[in-house]
Amino acid sequence: KAMCSGKLQTGLLVAGYFVYLLVGAAVFQVLERTAEKEEKMAAAQMKEAFLQNFTHLTVAEMEQFMKNLTEAIQNGVYPVGNESQIEDSNWDFSNSFFFAGTVVSTIGYGTLHPKTAGGQIFCVFFALFGIPLNIVFLHRVGKMLSLLCKKLGKFLHEKGMRKKKIKFLTLLFFLTTGILVFLCLPSVFFQITEGWSYSEGIYFAFITLSTIGFGDYVVGKQPGRNYFSYYRTLVAVWILFGLAWIALLFNL
Repeated sequence: KAMCSGKLQTGLLVAGYFVYLLVGAAVFQVLERTAEKEEKMAAAQMKEAFLQNFTHLTVAEMEQFMKNLTEAIQNGVYPVGNESQIEDSNWDFSNSFFFAGTVVSTIGYGTLHPKTAGGQIFCVFFALFGIPLNIVFLHRVGKMLSLLCKKLGKFLHEKGMRKKKIKFLTLLFFLTTGILVFLCLPSVFFQITEGWSYSEGIYFAFITLSTIGFGDYVVGKQPGRNYFSYYRTLVAVWILFGLAWIALLFNL
């Protein structure tokens, strides 16, 4: 019975966690999308005005243009290319979900951030309850993985292996499989999808999973590159399980 209620609890926790992220993503999307669209249109108009007058701009006007341009880029608006980019939102569902995931896992790349007052206040409360929920979730997934560890250990013990050797082997097994599954393979994937070098992929994977999150490399952000839909959602899932694996390593 205890086993059954444990499984039910785990199921509810996992479901609750994903619902929390999905609802958060939807709210961020609603709060931020319109403001972002206005910003993109303003940036496009600024570019238009510049292109019409750039032969006789004063130094002061040029400085102001540079300032506006820098501000737009810091806010995730790249006035490069044609009008169609106004339609591509940084706050579409996949991006919002990815953002929600980086908030609760405390990675915080800083490339996408709420700019409206509502979005910022919601972010505070979302993180306030989301971070503890994330810790509980990772702890539970880590626990499930360590049960696997125990089963593996039990199996080896029955085969007549010594306890110390078993401990060493399970640790080694989880270390190597984890490094393969969470660092080496994703880096190949990033190399293909993002056009980074393999070492950049490893660097990005490590900076992400250690929750340092500098934000110098972020997935799905390069203008002019075609990403498949749900690419960032997939990366968000990789991050969650990668974090659980790291939690398990510390446990072991």
